[in-house]
Amino acid sequence: MQSTARFLWQRLEPYHGLVYFVPEADRHYTSLGLDPGMMGYFGSRAAAMGAVPAEVVVATFFNFEPTRVHAVVPEVWRRATPEALWSARLAAVDEALRRLFGTRLEHDDIADAAAMLRRIVPACRPEGRPLFAGHLAQSWPDEPHLALWFGITLLREYRGDGHVAALTAEGVSGVEALVLHGATGAVPPSVLKATRAWSDDAWAAAARGLVARGWLTSEGTLTPVGRQHRDEVERRTDELAAAPWALLSDDDAIWLAALGKELSGTIVAAGTFPGR
Repeated sequence: MQSTARFLWQRLEPYHGLVYFVPEADRHYTSLGLDPGMMGYFGSRAAAMGAVPAEVVVATFFNFEPTRVHAVVPEVWRRATPEALWSARLAAVDEALRRLFGTRLEHDDIADAAAMLRRIVPACRPEGRPLFAGHLAQSWPDEPHLALWFGITLLREYRGDGHVAALTAEGVSGVEALVLHGATGAVPPSVLKATRAWSDDAWAAAARGLVARGWLTSEGTLTPVGRQHRDEVERRTDELAAAPWALLSDDDAIWLAALGKELSGTIVAAGTFPGR
């Protein structure tokens, strides 16, 4: 049975995730002197932690090929401060949401949802959660639609930090996590390999290691043991993410899920995410 934490995260994720795909983001980042593409992604997401070195971005983002990160960081901090990038990220989100939703953002339920998330975020402890902790240090936006985005972002990074911890506890590297994810069929392995910049040789080496562990077949599908591992990581991730969501009543969770479905549906229907 799917956990409340996972269900609500899935319903709300597109409201956060649009920032990685909307044209407004690249426009704001390039106006600061950044190159289009991954420089804006790495810089804007890491900005909440400050001008951290490439090694910290490699560790916290987890599954990107390290030389791709080193090609961007610390050069991104020479071109723009973390404060400027954080402001640009919020401005991009603001413009994108206004374009997608218009006056829908003025409805009371947007402010109500933002207030609900602001109430439960304090249940998230920052220890061992570097990306969440960096975001937690930022100020909540005043505008309800941005406060909602920020609350979802906090809970999303909280969950992500826990997911990395669960994978690390299982002895799984970033590239191995991608190979296993690709083996589920949820996302084509070619897409995961290309977007995270892993070479064919590195991908094949990770796959061979997983075959040796008994988690992957030689054809690249999950074995029963591999499936058990995936299920355990997801269960542990849900468990580590559960504290804030447990503060919601059943009625609140149902109401928030319905709102998330509506908002996410609008974002997806607009063609925001490639391939959807």
